[in-house]
Amino acid sequence: MTAPTTTALSIGGIELDSPVMLAPMAGVTNLPFRVLCREIEEQLTGTASGLYVCEMITARAMVARNQKTLHMTTFADVETPRSMQLYTVDPKFTYEAVRMIVEEDIADHVDMNFGCPVPKVTRKGGGSAIPYKRRLYGNIVRAAVEAADGRVPVTVKFRIGIDDDHHTHLDAGRIAAEEGAAAVALHARTADQRYSGVAQWDEIGRLVEHMDGTGVPVIGNGDIFAAEDAARMMAQTGCHGVEVGRGCLGRPWLFAQLGAQLRGEDIPPEPTLGEVARIIYRHAELLALHDGESHACRDIRKHTGWYLRGFPVGGEFRKDLAQVESLAQLEALLETIWASPEPSEAVAEHADDARGRQGSPSKVALPDGWLDDPEDETVPEGAEVENNGG
Repeated sequence: MTAPTTTALSIGGIELDSPVMLAPMAGVTNLPFRVLCREIEEQLTGTASGLYVCEMITARAMVARNQKTLHMTTFADVETPRSMQLYTVDPKFTYEAVRMIVEEDIADHVDMNFGCPVPKVTRKGGGSAIPYKRRLYGNIVRAAVEAADGRVPVTVKFRIGIDDDHHTHLDAGRIAAEEGAAAVALHARTADQRYSGVAQWDEIGRLVEHMDGTGVPVIGNGDIFAAEDAARMMAQTGCHGVEVGRGCLGRPWLFAQLGAQLRGEDIPPEPTLGEVARIIYRHAELLALHDGESHACRDIRKHTGWYLRGFPVGGEFRKDLAQVESLAQLEALLETIWASPEPSEAVAEHADDARGRQGSPSKVALPDGWLDDPEDETVPEGAEVENNGG
């Protein structure tokens, strides 16, 4: 297959200069991180050209106006377009949530999550378990599209299937197109793979061929850790765009590199340790503005390990960062790096290696009898309870 003839991407009227999307990740892709990615892309390339999707939001909690959920749905003034991903199992709450998004002008784009492989989600029939139930899945997509009423595009994300004996991605793509989805995204792993092993890019190519003639673009997801990975995926599969998750953990500048690569521009180099230290502090500042200083200092701790991967900073320094309690304390620690010429010029080793959660394959937890009837459209009970609040 050959890559598309243009690097621009149109999703239901949303025009992107680069066909690159930030994949929703719980506890990561909140407003501060999205703003940081946009800021860095604009600084390095002069444009914020991709689509930055918020954390997964539970439809039922949104309809109930759960305060934590509503806080998670906020967007900064600089975020255009505003992109939201919904987790849902019930057409009724799907309709109500999307109608709320449209009528209250909360977002410009709605993505539907049918890819989550977490056991507490799938064992109740949610996430990546749903596409196996073709009618239920179709009912949910239809409810979202009807509620959107053409005012915002609805896209759908799913995996190859539950396992190698139960592939569903071709049916999921066809059904989404029939129900009016503006685009589909495929994480090229089965649910039982979780995040382990190698993404099966050939299955993205199969989906592209299967969707030919529908006018619905296919976004590829899985194992994009460097700018050239995106170009390879698009060339190998013919997909129309890429979605990046774990590859941007501790590397918010990756989107600038991806956009430049796909537009044929010079790719911004990997930042030095001193530059990364300043980015860490800026990230913490944005977190504090959004959630308060105390929460920001707790939250930035998990990011520092990703940011400093491959840098020679020593275990004691990493430990100190993991215990910061104020922005002043964080700044004082990081200043020892950016104010010292020698360590600040270091560049990370193996910066584009695989990162984030990986684990190992595991049988998918499903409700009893879930695989008995793929045409069953019964809404699973309790599949949203554990996810209230987003």
